Amino acid sequence: MEGGTSPDPLTLALIFGVCAAVFLLLIYAIRRARRARQQQIEEVGEDRPSASAKPKKAALRAEDVVPEIEPPAPRESGDVATTFGRATQQTEPTPAEASPTAVAHVPLIEPAVPGPPTGEKQVSSPKAVEVTAVPATQVVLPSDKPRPSQGQARPKSRDATALSPGLARTRAGWVSRLGQLFVGKREIDPTLVEDIEKVLLTADIGVRTSQKLLEEIRVSLGKRELKDPRAVWNYLRQRSIEFLRVSAGPVDYSRAKPFVLLTIGVNGSGKTTTVGKLASKLKAEGKSVLLAAGDTFRAAATEQLEVWGSRVNAPVVRGKEGADPSSVIFEGIKRAGSEGIDVVLADTAGRLHTKANLMDELQKVRRVAGKAIEGAPHETWLVIDATSGQNAIAQAQIFTEAMSVTGIVLTKLDGTAKGGVILGIADQLGIPVRYIGVGERVEDLREFDAEEFVDALFENVEAD
Repeated sequence: MEGGTSPDPLTLALIFGVCAAVFLLLIYAIRRARRARQQQIEEVGEDRPSASAKPKKAALRAEDVVPEIEPPAPRESGDVATTFGRATQQTEPTPAEASPTAVAHVPLIEPAVPGPPTGEKQVSSPKAVEVTAVPATQVVLPSDKPRPSQGQARPKSRDATALSPGLARTRAGWVSRLGQLFVGKREIDPTLVEDIEKVLLTADIGVRTSQKLLEEIRVSLGKRELKDPRAVWNYLRQRSIEFLRVSAGPVDYSRAKPFVLLTIGVNGSGKTTTVGKLASKLKAEGKSVLLAAGDTFRAAATEQLEVWGSRVNAPVVRGKEGADPSSVIFEGIKRAGSEGIDVVLADTAGRLHTKANLMDELQKVRRVAGKAIEGAPHETWLVIDATSGQNAIAQAQIFTEAMSVTGIVLTKLDGTAKGGVILGIADQLGIPVRYIGVGERVEDLREFDAEEFVDALFENVEAD
């Protein structure tokens, strides 16, 4: 100021007050926008980022393993919400019916895994579909050893001790409580029967299956045997094997070329990870595999599938974010047919079993796959998170009403005490369990064997 005059204190206070008010208004506007956005997410049920706010993609490497973790219990890899951030969970719109006759030519984009581009590809789809080819120089093969194909008989030397650690939580839960009821008992009394009923009803087996077991105990065992606790214990064990031994032959991947396997299920069940691990196993058996990234509503799901494709040297067919998943799977099947690939493993977006329009979208995927090759999908596997307990039975019932489910994959058994749900699903739906997930490694996705499973489940739990 001229002559060294200081600013008027009142003027300075007024300026400061205006600045503070503007700053507070800005904070209020941001918080209000966030609350409105959160309300929209809760109303829809799933968070799909808008075009102006796309989720940030995490930097991935070919050798990275994408874990799936949900504290506090260890979980199977595949929960991309944990790996890539919760912001990647998205809603699932109902896109228009795929038109397999439309053709679009688009240049190949660079894969998410670092590596030189491999040239230009042509695809046919109502929307642009990108094909990611993985250079052989970028392959980091998993450590799992070659295994016999599913069509071959399993060796008798299979040991339940390898499976036992993955079932520790379930075994320490209802199985252990059930075994303790028989300790020190010389005969069965009405009180013990009531205690058995309580344990079974709280074991996530399901009310229907629990009541069935109890009724069979009373009817099937003779009067003399009914007084022997060990006879009852052995009966429960043997009946569990019979529930799980659903009559179904091994999967014959050679009955069609390409053989199309579709995976379905709710968000977070582990579909993408299951597809990746299964691809690794099929490659180890000498089969060629193509991965179809049908979950186009979450960028992280496509990125995760590309990581698996890089690990096992399998091409990945993907579409633009928000593209019609049916068209992506159609393109994958067509490409596999033209290149002589043995198996197409198709991932899909998570579907809420309580929303009819999303279940209708799955039926559309099935129809479009059938247009690409007759009889497709040749297998449809429902992937279920074991931690969901009895809710898994409700999921399975609704999915089987909408789709012709031919197999169950039960994941995350190592992180829950609710593994008894597998008995209820097998008993009530009569659908074979094809694989179970008991850890994060490729070899922890295990072909299901009823006797091996029950032996591991009842291991070191005896009715003495």
